[in-house]
Amino acid sequence: MAAVTFKGNPMTLIGNEVKAGDKAPDFTVLANDLSEVKLSDYKGSIRLISVVPSVDTGVCAAQTKRFNEEIANLGNVQVLTISADLPFAQARWANENSLNDAKIFSDYRDLSFGEAYGVVMKELRLLARSVFVIDSEDTIVYAEYVSEVTNHPDYDAALDAAKQAK
Repeated sequence: MAAVTFKGNPMTLIGNEVKAGDKAPDFTVLANDLSEVKLSDYKGSIRLISVVPSVDTGVCAAQTKRFNEEIANLGNVQVLTISADLPFAQARWANENSLNDAKIFSDYRDLSFGEAYGVVMKELRLLARSVFVIDSEDTIVYAEYVSEVTNHPDYDAALDAAKQAK
């Protein structure tokens, strides 16, 4: 399993770590209107999944904004942000930050995504900061588990992987 800390404290990750070359596990998360959304709903497109502990924190907000700003340059790439925030908080945040077209989903209900990708921090019941790029054939082509949750991911590497994915 990936080694992850939060403010220097080791976190226990629950679930199955994934890596480049693995078939992307399907999952179910909730949209802001509480409807269910699955990875398979985006089948055939390249997906960049941006995982944040909470959109209401500085680094998470910056990460969400950055990937959503870059989407215009990515062609057939869907950017999906996932956190364990409540859908209502995500909707409020997206509205306050003028990201009304952003796809922000909640894993709070059953941690389906978090467990499938090994990013649930047991001690906090939040998702560890990470980024995954999945190609149109449902293969993971990029996986980053950020070792210190309060740090930013490698934006350039993730965006390059998304641009090169088929």
